[in-house]
Amino acid sequence: MISDVHNLMEEYVAGRINELYDRLKENGSVWMTCDCENCRMDSISYVLNKVKPHYVVSGRGIVYTAQMLDAPQMKADIDALGIEAIRTVAATQRPYHKEMKTQSTRDGSKTGNPSFNFPIIMGTIYDGMTFEPLANSTVTLRGESGIVSMQDTAWQNPSRTFNSTKGTFSFWPESIKCEKPGETKKFHFAVEVSVEGFTTTNYGFDVISISDDYKKLSIENIVTLKIQDLYLFP
Repeated sequence: MISDVHNLMEEYVAGRINELYDRLKENGSVWMTCDCENCRMDSISYVLNKVKPHYVVSGRGIVYTAQMLDAPQMKADIDALGIEAIRTVAATQRPYHKEMKTQSTRDGSKTGNPSFNFPIIMGTIYDGMTFEPLANSTVTLRGESGIVSMQDTAWQNPSRTFNSTKGTFSFWPESIKCEKPGETKKFHFAVEVSVEGFTTTNYGFDVISISDDYKKLSIENIVTLKIQDLYLFP
């Protein structure tokens, strides 16, 4: 039954990203250092992690969603995220990224030493006067030692909100090594949100983590922590 459910955003985003890569390659963009399949897949994952999925089952649903995806604003938002993704992947590309992708596929979703693994942290930014989602917000996740590193290049910190994501942001903090599995520790995080014309907002929260015997690399086994909605005022 579940196999009949389809997320149209996967094909749509993949198409837009591949088109952007091809266009940049044709124009000889010097900052795009690689357009291999691995880099393209990283960029596609980056965007899909930031946009709302659009699931369909029936033909009517496919037609309706296809019309929505054809809207100029949707294309503009996805292309903006796509360029951001391609730049991020190109800037953080590691020397052996092709081999790393193969190694990741072979090793599966876990690797390394005992680690504290963190949930995916999500939230939504609203205009406090109109209660409408706020696009173009810059959202920064900080820990006790400063800006928090992300688990991989598909996640960015600071992050941005877009019209297509309806003011929603997400982070996946990088795992932290520890001595042994089964340890319990409380970690403090703070989200800072800023957008032109609005007062900057900060929100702090704690995450209690029990260490695993490995570092989780796949989001399939990661829970999501939805923090409270944040409202910004002019």
